[in-house]
Parts: sequence; structure tokens; C-alpha cells
Amino acid sequence: MSTCKDQDPRIHAIQSSIRVVPHFPKQGIMFQDITTLLLDPKAFKDTIDLFVERYKGKNISVVAGIEARGFIFGPPIALAIGAKFVPLRKPKKLPGKVFRQEYDLEYGSDCIEMHIEAVEAGERALVVDDLIATGGTLCAAMNLLERAGAEVVECACVIEIPELKGKEKLNGKPLYVLVEYR
Repeated sequence: MSTCKDQDPRIHAIQSSIRVVPHFPKQGIMFQDITTLLLDPKAFKDTIDLFVERYKGKNISVVAGIEARGFIFGPPIALAIGAKFVPLRKPKKLPGKVFRQEYDLEYGSDCIEMHIEAVEAGERALVVDDLIATGGTLCAAMNLLERAGAEVVECACVIEIPELKGKEKLNGKPLYVLVEYR
């Protein structure tokens, strides 16, 4: 069962449009499937609008999206707030010189990379992904951006799984979430 963090009526429609798939990608994981959210144009638009309302006018110059679902939410947010979009990709997907960061997942480990020249020192960045579970992916993203000299302002996710305590790994960095899965 999910619970809403906000009383905005749009949150309920967003929450209702997310499908939970038991035991995917492995036994014991309750996968939060946002593809059903994407099939509902109003809920998808409301999701983007809620993020844009929060970040418009906050002088954010970089929206960094984590592959792959951060690529869905990040670009429309970046365009709406007048920021550039920086993709944080799986290994060996970006040509040229990259920063590389390994991290642990709820069900394994992985790595993300970012072009070295994608972010300039002093830029204000927002990290976007669909979900925070253990916090490893968001921490890796923040590390990449900070190594490039950016100031990470906040992390934004559609869904949080609070019982996995991922927020605690963010070292006090603010996290904005639309829906909590309980």
C-alpha cells in the first residue's frame, strides 16, 4: 500500500497509476512500475507539473537524470525550468572522458558515468530519478556532480520506499518525493 506525502489532489492520481509487480526482477522485490503512470497522460503531466512547480525560480541550471527512468522525468523538468539536462548513464554508453561512480542497489551493484565537461563548477544541480530505495544510485549521482564542482540542491523522485532507508544515505541532502510505498 502506498501513502501520499502531500494533500495535493494530483498525488492520489499519480499514486493510483503506479503498478506494483511482485517478485521482479527477483524474488522478494516489489517492483514499482512507472510505465503505467506513463500510459496515463494526465497523471504523467501532473507528475512533471508538481516537480516544475517546486523547482521553477530556484536557479537550478542542471537537471541530472539517472538512466533509464530519470531520462523520462528529467528532460521535461529541465526544459520547463530553463536548465540543461545531463544524462547519467550506464558504463560505456558515453563517448569521451567521463567521471565514473560505482554503487550498491537493493538487489546488486552497478555503475553510472557522466561526461566530464557536462557540468561546470558552481552550477546548481537537481538529481532526478523515478524511485529511491537504498539510496545508492542517488548517492552515486550526487558524487559525480560534486566531483565536477556542481552544488547538488536536491534530489527528486516520484516514489520512495522508506523502509529501505535510502534517504539516510543522502548525507542530509534534501529529498523531494511525491509518493511513498508502504
